[in-house]
Amino acid sequence: MAEAAGVILPSSGADCRGAARSLIALAVLGCALAAPRTALAQDVPGIENCMAEKQIERRTGCLQSNINFLKTQIGIEVGKAKAEAQAKIDEAAKQIDALKLLVAGLQAQLKQVQSDLAGAKTQPSK
Repeated sequence: MAEAAGVILPSSGADCRGAARSLIALAVLGCALAAPRTALAQDVPGIENCMAEKQIERRTGCLQSNINFLKTQIGIEVGKAKAEAQAKIDEAAKQIDALKLLVAGLQAQLKQVQSDLAGAKTQPSK
């Protein structure tokens, strides 16, 4: 076997075919393990037309499945809306704090101007 850049390469054609088969088998196994498990499930979550079911038990189960799906979706949407609302509230609170600081600074400047004006009125003019 020859060695190139730290990789051991087979030297004969039979070894190459065996290595290729092993590599292909490993790739197929990796793909099989990496395949999503949801593809194997029979029941895909979503809204189904339950009126097509003839048996009342199956129709009831279908309707219950739709209800569970809708509850889940509503929960997800409510969670998103809560997060967005909280982000807006946090941003508004930051703006309020910044405005409070600005008002405090303006009040301090106003007091300074008023004291300067009062000092100017008490000093006799020349």
